[in-house]
Amino acid sequence: MNVGGDSCWLLFIASLPGQTGTPRIRLWRSLKGLGAAVVRDGVHLLPAREPLRKALEKQAQEVLDLGGTAYLLDVKTRSDVEEQAFRALFDRSEDYTELAKDVARFRSKLTQWSEPQARRALKSLRRDFNNVGANDYFPGAAMDKTRQALQEAEMMILQCFAPNEPRSAQREIERLDKADYQARVWATRRRLWVDRLASAWLIRSFIDPGARFVWLANPADCPSDALGFDFDGAAFTHVGDRVTFEVLLTSFALESDPALVRVADLVHHLDVGGRPIPEAAGFETILTGARERCTDDDCLLTEMTPVLDCLYTAFAPAPA
Repeated sequence: MNVGGDSCWLLFIASLPGQTGTPRIRLWRSLKGLGAAVVRDGVHLLPAREPLRKALEKQAQEVLDLGGTAYLLDVKTRSDVEEQAFRALFDRSEDYTELAKDVARFRSKLTQWSEPQARRALKSLRRDFNNVGANDYFPGAAMDKTRQALQEAEMMILQCFAPNEPRSAQREIERLDKADYQARVWATRRRLWVDRLASAWLIRSFIDPGARFVWLANPADCPSDALGFDFDGAAFTHVGDRVTFEVLLTSFALESDPALVRVADLVHHLDVGGRPIPEAAGFETILTGARERCTDDDCLLTEMTPVLDCLYTAFAPAPA
């Protein structure tokens, strides 16, 4: 059987004679952080990938600087049997199994927690998943299964704490003229979360500076003269695989702004999942804290507007 892929490997051999304590621990932590497999004492293996090579070269130099010996060798497997044996050293199935158990415990306790507690617990699970995945050099079914379990846990949070999340509509997104949408009343579900909050910021900052907002306890109570967003039947809501923020971008021809597109990626990730965004975890943490501090959604929008303004500025391309 031809396994293909990485048939070249990096063998790292290091010795720190007479060294105890901090240098050894630092080397051990560095190799563990890279996900290196232990072949025997002082001998570690990693796939031959350029970032890993550079990291090992750095470790080798540090060992040499301390008076030790270090060798970084390129190794080729001679058969599929050897290749499979090497890959087996990087099997993360047990890590994913333990993480799946944690997700199951999360689901069983969800109804006992407040929303901030649940979101903090989910954030911890996501971090653990990302840590395992960072060193999963040959991902397979175990990663996919665990990712699916996490997505289901995220949906449970929405069902538990935001039961009126909109279903995705299947229609064309109409291009609209901002001039026809000035000084309007806009309405969405109260207890703002990522998509509704970011959409309100987008409306006031880029579409309708004179916008007034109504926060609805029940979408059925939306005033007849208000423009609804992010609930079933609203003028602006999920369409296809786009969340409300993305629909507003397209409706008002704002998707040519690269900074807004990056904000949209962050909103999409936190609202329905998808491609991880480095800044998403920090934004979610700030929003969770702001929701605990603020007594109403007007306060929350005021509190979070500078955060979104800063993200927008940071995401803007550097001047040519």
